[in-house]
Amino acid sequence: MSALARPTHGRVIGGVCAALARRFGTSATTMRVIFLLSCLLPGPQFVLYIALWVLLPAENGPRTAW
Repeated sequence: MSALARPTHGRVIGGVCAALARRFGTSATTMRVIFLLSCLLPGPQFVLYIALWVLLPAENGPRTAW
């Protein structure tokens, strides 16, 4: 398992699902579907997503300035 960091490539909104997918060895699409299905259940899914977006460090790598 790799360290938990938001990737610079392959992210859709904040890279949280891509980071979790990489950490647990699954595809990012699978993790996104699991997140969307969990939104049908009561709970703080959106708050948790935003908290992880803020708290997870971005992956170090080359960045493009645009």
